[in-house]
Amino acid sequence: MNSDDKRGMKDFFPVFLMGGLFVLIHSLALLITRPFEAAGVVVFENPNDPTNIVFFFSTMLLLTLAILLIAKFWKKQLIKGIILGSTSITAFYVFHPLLSFVVPEVWSLFIAITAAAALVIVLVKFPEWYVIDLCGIVVGVSAIGMLGISLSIFLVVVLLVGLAIYDAISVYKTKHMIDLADTVLDLRLPVVLVIPKIRKYSLITETKSLKEKLRDDEERGAFFMGLGDVIMPGILVVSAFHNVASNGLLIALSVMFGTLVGFIVLITFVIKGKPQAGLPYLCAGAILGYATSSYLLFGELVGFNFPF
Repeated sequence: MNSDDKRGMKDFFPVFLMGGLFVLIHSLALLITRPFEAAGVVVFENPNDPTNIVFFFSTMLLLTLAILLIAKFWKKQLIKGIILGSTSITAFYVFHPLLSFVVPEVWSLFIAITAAAALVIVLVKFPEWYVIDLCGIVVGVSAIGMLGISLSIFLVVVLLVGLAIYDAISVYKTKHMIDLADTVLDLRLPVVLVIPKIRKYSLITETKSLKEKLRDDEERGAFFMGLGDVIMPGILVVSAFHNVASNGLLIALSVMFGTLVGFIVLITFVIKGKPQAGLPYLCAGAILGYATSSYLLFGELVGFNFPF
């Protein structure tokens, strides 16, 4: 057995776990879709408004630019404060609608605030990989749920295509996504999912940056997946479930399956040790899963309504 075969066998279990995180986060997002709908937890009031996409892209680009500039010219702790604040807010939006179904409003509000604050405190005090993953799951489920019911299927597909192109450019051409990953990993923030490749791996004791390990051709002790790589195809999962009246769950599950197929293709490149743009593979898989199931079940792109 050559070295590549040995590496492939060693990487199989963490890859399996990473694929499982896609299933877990997307499934939880589906489960909270109805409570979010009932509570009116939306990002955009009109899901068919094309300017929603413009606003989304503009916000994302400005936030990325701000993080890179702050990391270069100011204190990185400012970035940490911004993302921790965002984490607490998104965690609250997961906990509150769910708790409101089982306890009175006053108690659901109090418990949701307390739970969100506790999650962030643990993250600050003990930013180990499994704490970051837990926070990432909560943030991912909340973001997928809110965006999925706030955007039509057509706009989600447009969004995924645009993001796939942007991701490819930012990883392979400008390479600023690698700089961004380095910054958030150094600050131990829940915008990545971490799956160790060795049993005793600790993110807290990690000293070398991602760029340093790439430069030295050093094998990393864990796989890192940007949380956005899970969230973006997940938006189509929830949007399909939300917008397709009949067989919506089957369409949503097909999107999940297509995303996993895209993940399998992606991971064959990732295990070779080089950073890859995940969204071109994942978004393509999600869109193909939606299109295939739509034509098989309905003979058309069901729910794919143009906003004009």
